[in-house]
Amino acid sequence: MLRPWPGFPFRCRSAAGSDRGPRWFHVASAGCIAVLGAFVAAENSAAGADEAETWRGLTVAPEHRCSPFDRRRDYRYPQSIETRIVRELGMVYGPYTGTCFTSTGETDIEHIVAVSEAHDSGLCARDRETRKRFASDLRNLTLAAPAVNRHQKSGRDAGEWIPERNRCWFAGRVVEVRRAYGLTIDRDEASSLERILAGCDSTVMEPIACQRRSRSGGALAGSDGERDVSHVLQRYDDNRNGRITCAEARRHGIAPVPRSHPAYPYMWDADGDGVVCE
Repeated sequence: MLRPWPGFPFRCRSAAGSDRGPRWFHVASAGCIAVLGAFVAAENSAAGADEAETWRGLTVAPEHRCSPFDRRRDYRYPQSIETRIVRELGMVYGPYTGTCFTSTGETDIEHIVAVSEAHDSGLCARDRETRKRFASDLRNLTLAAPAVNRHQKSGRDAGEWIPERNRCWFAGRVVEVRRAYGLTIDRDEASSLERILAGCDSTVMEPIACQRRSRSGGALAGSDGERDVSHVLQRYDDNRNGRITCAEARRHGIAPVPRSHPAYPYMWDADGDGVVCE
């Protein structure tokens, strides 16, 4: 005779046993054991679903495309949002490389969590309005050179690509955005981000210290450039946030600021005419 299993909806006895009520199961012991085994397996499977693996508040799961991906239809955003991105950054700046650009014509609008990645991480099951809101969410938008956006990062996740600069900020934003939309994360990406975040004191974007740009558009580095950046920011950046505002420029008597002035690369030229705070 087998004892009742907790939660099991019937008892088992041999075919020769006596009937003790309507919940007794009249089968041979071997067959009843098989049924009991199947029941226990189902219970364990349900318990496993309730105890899904999580990381920093995110469910760890493989990517899954549960509906067709149509970027043009479901993930459109207005080009005007570029102005809001620049305002958030304080200048036309690519945080992935630490490069300042002379205009947004040199950059792409970049989704930190790629829209295809988000689609396969849960948005495939959401309504079109949620997908549209995701595509225009400033928390997930920045600027990047076309070479970075289209060829290096493209639709890759943080398990496949990490930026050169601002890694802590990048990792923090990925987690923030995924939490905000209830997205899952695969194990490789979670491991990659954990290696970064474990060494971060802050996930705030690093103070902007733009690399100089050559005439061909490439970034230049060197101790002279670094000293120039340090000198300019120490002189005009009063709140030490890596940017120079018109208020700070006027306070120091340098407004209007032409393109030739050393403070210009750390300011936002909204109309792109080469003069700030005119």
